[in-house]
Amino acid sequence: MWLFLHFHRIPTGSAAAVVGPAPHYPAPMTTDRLTVDIRDGIAYATLNRADKMNSLDLPMLEALAAVPGQLARDRSVRVVILRGDGRAFCTGLDFAGAKLQGLSAVRNFGKLPGQKTNLFQQACWAWRELPVPVIAAVHGHCYGGGLQVALAADFRIATPDCKLSVMEAKWGLIPDMTGSVTLRELLPMDLAKRLTMTAEVFSGTDALGYGLVTAVADDPLAAAEELAAQLIERSPDALAATKKLFDATWTASPRSAFWTESLLQLRLLRGRNHRLARKAGRDGTPVWAPRSVD
Repeated sequence: MWLFLHFHRIPTGSAAAVVGPAPHYPAPMTTDRLTVDIRDGIAYATLNRADKMNSLDLPMLEALAAVPGQLARDRSVRVVILRGDGRAFCTGLDFAGAKLQGLSAVRNFGKLPGQKTNLFQQACWAWRELPVPVIAAVHGHCYGGGLQVALAADFRIATPDCKLSVMEAKWGLIPDMTGSVTLRELLPMDLAKRLTMTAEVFSGTDALGYGLVTAVADDPLAAAEELAAQLIERSPDALAATKKLFDATWTASPRSAFWTESLLQLRLLRGRNHRLARKAGRDGTPVWAPRSVD
């Protein structure tokens, strides 16, 4: 399966000292769907189909599903900013381009026994499983599958006038790209049902009130970069463990959650970055070792 992905490394500046030495980067692959630029520990992942308002066709879905695994292997990446090129973040599924008929539909929509996600779901869930924080910078339109991609991020920053919608009901469908999980984590059930059943379009300001976005900003990319700079100051192991902690325990029983807390904490206590953090508490800003928590 061809992956429509291009990695372009930009030389890092002084902030590189904070993220530690960068490993050798794999050879770039050509793409016309998703670009990734890495600078100063931040990976900028950009949906690159501006002429179609970044709607999701099969190559875009394949790239979205594949890129996070490659980013996870680059220990110099500390934060990911996910954004869309042009006038929109993502307007949802391109029904013709997603090839929902015939053998392609069976291969990409179906699942083998024991398989957690199909391609459409993995295009979102892969970002959720990245062991680094993911910030979605949302502008223009964010509909349907595009909203589910944004919801898979850890944080979402939208323009106040951004237009969002759980739009699947307009096409007689339901949100099936992990929205059943991400929506329930952010919304009360009655509101999740209302937004899904009506497919109403709401603003970024409304989304902030609902709890679907973390913040609104006139320049969401600049706001995402500001948050990323704050996150990079912290241990990459602590960030990865925090993400794993809450993702694993949010709906778990107290017994299971407390076990997870203890196991993750034990791993952090034994790690090099904890020692560096303690030393920095006395001597100043640490130079973090590469992330050891996945």
